[in-house]
Amino acid sequence: MMQNLKKTAADLGLPLSNRQKTYNSRLAQELGKWAETKNAGDAFHIMAFKAYFGDGRNIAELPVLQDLAESVGLSREEAESVVIDRTFKEAVDSDWALSWKNGIKAVPTFIVKNDQLVGAQSYNTLERLLLSNGVKKI
Repeated sequence: MMQNLKKTAADLGLPLSNRQKTYNSRLAQELGKWAETKNAGDAFHIMAFKAYFGDGRNIAELPVLQDLAESVGLSREEAESVVIDRTFKEAVDSDWALSWKNGIKAVPTFIVKNDQLVGAQSYNTLERLLLSNGVKKI
């Protein structure tokens, strides 16, 4: 399974290290919701992905989360407050509830009508999903 994952990551140009541990991403998700309110959500999520999958960093640790926030131009101090106060806990709880309600149990998950793809996908695979569901190519 890991060999297939590494091949897929290489094919898609995604970072994937040989990390030895899995870390809880919950606080990173909450900080990501905050970053979205600061128009830095996409950049934050990309940096968190690289930190976790590419560098094997523990994205559950406050200093790592502060580094990520700072790397996308956000305040370390405000990031610390968001994490400690759990400011976006309810927002992430709501996202999780909606995901479970819709049968989504992994990320990324792509759903169009009744078709679903789970995991990182190539452009061609995503294009086929859209075209087979009537989305017109422009």
